[in-house]
Formats: sequence, structure tokens, C-alpha cells
Amino acid sequence: MLIKALCDYYDILSEAGKVLPEGYSNVKIHYLVTLNEDGSIAEIVDKQETEYQTMKNGKTKEKKVPRNEVMPERTEKSGIDSNIIEHRSRYLFGLNYVDERLNPDDSTGKAKKSHEAFVKANLEFLEGLESPVIDAYRNFLRNWRPEDETENRAILGLGKKYESAGYMFCLSGEPDKLLHQDTEVKARWEEVYRKRGKSAGEDTVAQCAISGEQAAISRIHSKIKGVYGGLATGSVLIGYNNPSENSYGNDQAYNSNISENAMRKYTEALNYLLSDSRHKMMVDEMTVVFWAMDPSEKCEDFFMAALNGGTERMDAKETEEMLKKLWERASEGTIRDTQLQDMEALDENVDFYMVGMKPNSSRLSIKFIERKRYGDILWNIAKFQRDIQVSEKGRLVPLYRIKNELVSSKSANEKVSPAMFSRFFQSVMDGTAHPAALLETLVRRVKTDKDIDISSVRAGLIKSCINRMKKKEEIKVALDRENHNQAYLCGRLFAVLERLQDRASGGGLNATIKDRYFASASSKPALVFPKLIRLSQTHLGKLGSDGERIYFNKMIGEIIDGIDGRFPDTLLLADQGEFAIGYYQQNQDFFRKKDDVKEEKGI
Repeated sequence: MLIKALCDYYDILSEAGKVLPEGYSNVKIHYLVTLNEDGSIAEIVDKQETEYQTMKNGKTKEKKVPRNEVMPERTEKSGIDSNIIEHRSRYLFGLNYVDERLNPDDSTGKAKKSHEAFVKANLEFLEGLESPVIDAYRNFLRNWRPEDETENRAILGLGKKYESAGYMFCLSGEPDKLLHQDTEVKARWEEVYRKRGKSAGEDTVAQCAISGEQAAISRIHSKIKGVYGGLATGSVLIGYNNPSENSYGNDQAYNSNISENAMRKYTEALNYLLSDSRHKMMVDEMTVVFWAMDPSEKCEDFFMAALNGGTERMDAKETEEMLKKLWERASEGTIRDTQLQDMEALDENVDFYMVGMKPNSSRLSIKFIERKRYGDILWNIAKFQRDIQVSEKGRLVPLYRIKNELVSSKSANEKVSPAMFSRFFQSVMDGTAHPAALLETLVRRVKTDKDIDISSVRAGLIKSCINRMKKKEEIKVALDRENHNQAYLCGRLFAVLERLQDRASGGGLNATIKDRYFASASSKPALVFPKLIRLSQTHLGKLGSDGERIYFNKMIGEIIDGIDGRFPDTLLLADQGEFAIGYYQQNQDFFRKKDDVKEEKGI
């Protein structure tokens, strides 16, 4: 499914002019080598571009990045395999950079062999071609002697960057007339590429597993770049290295029966997705690419905004409004046919794909593939955002905020489990129950960080976990006095007792009952609450007015009556979550009432 979908997406991109023509690839170029007519190097010019990054402290940081150049298709094969119009330093100059010195010799002789292969292939390619820049480049090929260039100032000036950089060529004084853009070079390359494709497929014609057509089968698939944690040179999605993987006498990717054309399409499409922030996001340590079968990319914009709380193209307020419209107008988990068309002209029926990837040695490992109707994806996101609300006002909660809430704010080293966060992400996309590990993490954080107020995000996530687990809205958005779950009532009671202690002491206590008893009360209520009830009698006696004593006595009595006078011995994980929600919502109700009083008084 994945390869076919990527091939189809390539066709969409090609029609829109968003992918490279056949036979070309993007190359990261750092430096421009300007040549004199005799082929000697006049200078090497830094052609990197400057990017500006805003740091957490608000300051702006400059960063140098290579520029992308469209050049004849690159080879990334192991061993020595020169490209036409090469860009790699070892091939171009035949020199290694070691200990701040240039050396043409090494134990393997690879530098020398690489340079010789490069010179031979490119001289043959340029035979019969003429132009000022071609002539200068041909002279460079003929005259350059690595052993005579160990003190070359232009190269030494690059320092350590020399070996990892990419290079392109021009004639001195004509920096805009680049060798790889010369019309004769391009015409010759396209001729060579067509002939190469025909000859490569002479003995490997079979039925393509993707298109179903008889075509030349690809032996080695192009590399995919841009996956987090992957090799800088890229990794293959499909590859066979071990003889045990071969079948019917085939070797390497001949086993996959994917044609050269299909291989080129899916690799180009996937590299396009990975190179564009509009189509890529990180879910912890997993790279997720996504796309709609539509060239407009509006679907991707809203999808990213809905998960990240806005983007450069769509702010948070606009995104919130659209999501609210979805969950307010949606019915029974489906979106009406015209609903998205009213909102930014989005097509809810377009196919939407998501693919999670991680590197595995030199290959890519696919962690999940999702194909859904775009409208269903958005409904699931909107439903999740609705599920985690603990206020009638409602605010969009981005993924990064959720991730931050799963670790202690006091720890710089604690990390979220990648496997758990990945399963959580998929549950959001599918509209299914969240992984049990998420609830366990949240409850542990609430109990461990007892000196910090429970955040609305943690409370909302616990609420969503429990409601989805029980497949009903057991926990409401705000305080629910009709909720008779014992764990929920115990949480409410704990909040009331804490509030009573605060009022009796006048505030400012170094340690409250929450600091001392929250974790144990949420696990073993029967062990802790009798002690807290006895303590509350002391606190009631310290209150300044009879009205307050009556208020707290009544509230404590009503909650205990709901528990039937007997506290549970032990609360399991889900019950501990309900305890936390009861505590949170009761506290929020106190604050809400305080705000209501202020509003009535015009404060």
C-alpha cells in the first residue's frame, strides 16, 4: 500500500511541478569552485545560506546551511562509483584531510582510486562537448595532480569542512554560469540517462509489483534522507543484503520486483515529504510524514496546526475555532459532507496518509501506516481535543505541551517512553482508547509532583484515558455532583479537607495535607481518610465564623454520605485517575466560585 500510495502522490506532485524531472536529484552544495581557463582553481567561494533561529531566550541565532542544487542523478552506492559532474571532495580532488594536512595517500588507496574513476568517467562524458566552462572543467580533469596540491591554500582554508562539503563549478568571472546548468551538459546527461535505463533493464524485465506492467526491475533502490537518527547519507526503504533473503535466484532488490520507474517515483516522493516541514513532524524519536492526495497542501496545513497549536500559516486562535466547529457540528463520529467545504474549502473525502518511520542500521523501519478519509482524521483530532477539556471555555492543547506534561518539570533528564507516546499518537488518530501506560504515567506524575498543582492538561488527559477506557463519558468537563464513583468522591473530599486546612491556618503553611498524604490517600483511602477526618475537626474549630463551619461541615457530610461511610481499602490505576480528577475539579469549583463573587462585586 505504501509504495503504491507514494507513486500515486509522485504523479500528483509531478503534475504540479513540485518534484524533480527524471534523471536529476537535489544535492547539498556548500562551495563554488571557480576555475581559470587552464583548469586551475582561482578560488573556492562559500555558497551556504544563512538561516535565523529564535532561541528559547528570545535571541536570534544564525546558522549556515548548504543550498540545494538540481544536478544529474546522484549515486550513493558503497565502494567507488563516480557521478557525472561529481560533488564529493575525495573524487574531485583525490585528497584526504588528516591532522590539518592534505594527503593523497591512505592505507586503502581509496582517494587515489576515487579520483581516477572520476576523471575517467567525466572525460568520457564530456567528449565532443564545448563551451568556456566545459573547456575549463576538462582542463581541470586533465591537469589536476593530487600529489602536487597538498599545500593548496584554497582547499586548506576550508579546514575540517573540506571532506564533508559538496562542490559545484563555474568559470572564473562568470559565477552564474554553472557547469551542471550548461545546456550541452544537460542535453548529454539526459541522453546518457535514457540509454543507461534501457541497458540496465535488458536482463531484468519482469512484471512490476506496483504498476503491473512489464518493465526493467530496480536492483538497488535510492536512499531516503531526513529521517531522525538515520545515516547522513540516507537509508534504504527496500534492500536485500543477505543471501538468505534471496529467492528464485534473484539478488538484492530484484527480489522486490519493483521497476526502476516505480522506485524512482516512491523515493522521490518520500524524500520530498521528508524535506518539507509542512509534511513532517517528530513524535518523540519517530519521524512521521503525512500527505493528502491533493496538491494544494491545505489539508496538511490544518492537520499540522491542529496538532501543534497553530503554524506560521495558521495561528492558534483560527485553528481552535475550526476545531470547535468540528466537534460542535459533528454527529455520531462522522462529519457531514459539506462541513469542511465551508471551512477553508477543505476536501473531507480526500485520502490522507500517515507513516511513522525509524532508522534500523542502513534501512528504514516502518512503525505504522495509516490511511484514512481526511474528514475522519480531523474528527478524531477534534474529538480528542474535546475529550481533554476541563473547562467550558476550551483551549487547543498541542502535542508538545502534552509531551512536556508527561515528565517532571524539575527533571532535565527524564524522557517520555517513545513506544508509549507513539501508541498514544495513534490512538488520537484512530479515535481509540489510549495506552494504559499513558494513564499510569499521568497518575505517577500527579502523585510524585504532589507539591505542584495538577495542571489542566494532566487532568484532561486522565479524563480522556478513563472515558475512552470505559467507552462512555463517565467524567464530565466540570465538577459533577451526580458522579457517585467512590474514587471520584474521595478525590473531592481530599480537596475539601485541604481547603478547610488552608482556611483554618490562614494560608502560608510549609506543608499541607496534600504534601504529606495525597499519594497514600489516592492509593489506600481507608488507611488515610479516618486520620484526615479527625484532623479536620481541629481545623473546623479554628475557623473564624459559624457560617464557614456550617459550609465545610455540610460539604464534608454530603460527600461522605455518597461514599456510604466506608472508604475503599485500595484504589486501582483507573480509580486513582478518578481520584485525581475529583480532586482537580473540586478545587477548580472553589476557584470558580471565588471568581463569581469577584465578578458580582465588580472586582
